Amino acid sequence: MRFGFDEDQIEIQRTASGLLEARSTLEQVRIHADEGGDDRALWTELCELGWPGIAVSEQYGGQGYGSVELAILLEQAGRTMTSVPLFSTAAAALAIESAGSDEQRDRWLPGLASGETTAAVGTAGNGRAEIVAGRVDASVAVLFDDEGGARLIDLADALVEPTATIDPTRSYLAIQGPGDDLPGDTDAALDRARVALAAELTGVASRATELTVAYVKDRKQFGTPIGAYQAVSHRCASMFLAVESSRSVTYHAAWAADAAPDRLSEAAAVAHTVVIDASREATCSAIQAHGGIGFTWEADPHWFYKRAQIGAYLLGGTTEARAQLADLVSERLDDQDD
Repeated sequence: MRFGFDEDQIEIQRTASGLLEARSTLEQVRIHADEGGDDRALWTELCELGWPGIAVSEQYGGQGYGSVELAILLEQAGRTMTSVPLFSTAAAALAIESAGSDEQRDRWLPGLASGETTAAVGTAGNGRAEIVAGRVDASVAVLFDDEGGARLIDLADALVEPTATIDPTRSYLAIQGPGDDLPGDTDAALDRARVALAAELTGVASRATELTVAYVKDRKQFGTPIGAYQAVSHRCASMFLAVESSRSVTYHAAWAADAAPDRLSEAAAVAHTVVIDASREATCSAIQAHGGIGFTWEADPHWFYKRAQIGAYLLGGTTEARAQLADLVSERLDDQDD
C-alpha cells in the first residue's frame, strides 16, 4: 500500500510550489487585495499549464488526473493565498462532471478545463446565494442547497453582484437567478467540492503555522526568543498537529474520491469537519502568537485568518458534516443489527 505521492504527483507538487512561491508572494497578494482584483496574469499562466482542468476528463479537454492531484495544487494555492479563481473553477468542474447531464458537461466542461471560462461555487438558501467564491465575470455557478440538491446557473441569466467580505484576497459574489438542477449524485458532487476546499484550507493553515514558528524563533523578549516560553511552544505544537491532521484527512478523502467512491461520503465529511476547525484554530493562534503586531494591517497573519473564516462558510458549516457522519454511523449500525 502506498502512503506517499507517486512520481507524477511529486513533480506536480514541486512545480506548483516553485511557481506559486515565486509568482504569488505575500507582497503580491497584498497588492491585489488592496486593488480588489484577481491576478489575471498569473491566472493566464496557470491556464497555459492546464491547472483548471487537472481533474477533468480528457474527453472534455482536461488532463485526466484526479482529486489527489487537484488537492496538491490547491494546497499550494492556499499556502500562497493566490488571488486566482482556481478553487471555484475546479470545484464547479468536479460537480458538473460528477453530477451533471451530458448536455451540461458538453456545454461547460471544455471551457472550465481550459480556464477560458471561470466558475463560481457556494451554497444558496431561498434561491439566493449571499457569499459565493468566484469572479464577477464568471460564466457559470454551481450552488448547493441545504436539502441535498445543486443548481447550475448560467450567470448571463442571473443577477450577479460583487460582495465584500473580510477576505479581500479572493473575489466573492451574491447570486440570484434561475438555474437547472444537476440530475446526478449531488451529494457526491458536494463531497468532491468539500475535499477541494479542505485542500486549500490545509495550505492556509500550513503557511500560517510556518510564519508563526519563524516569528517566535526571531522575536525576543527579555533577551530570549518567545518561542522558548512553554505557552508559546505549546501553541505552536498544537498548530502543527492541526495542520498534519488536516493534511491526513484531506488526502485520504481525495484518494477516496478517485479510488474508493463508496467511502467518499464519510471521508469528505471527516475532512470538512477536521479541516475547518483546524484552519480556524491555526490561523487564530498565528495572530495570537504574533502578539500586538498580529492584529495590524501591515502584518501578514490576518490574511490567513480571514481566508479560513470565509472558507468555513462557503460549502456549509461543520454542523451539516457532523450530521452527515452521524447518519452514516447510524446506517452502519442498522446494517450490523440486520
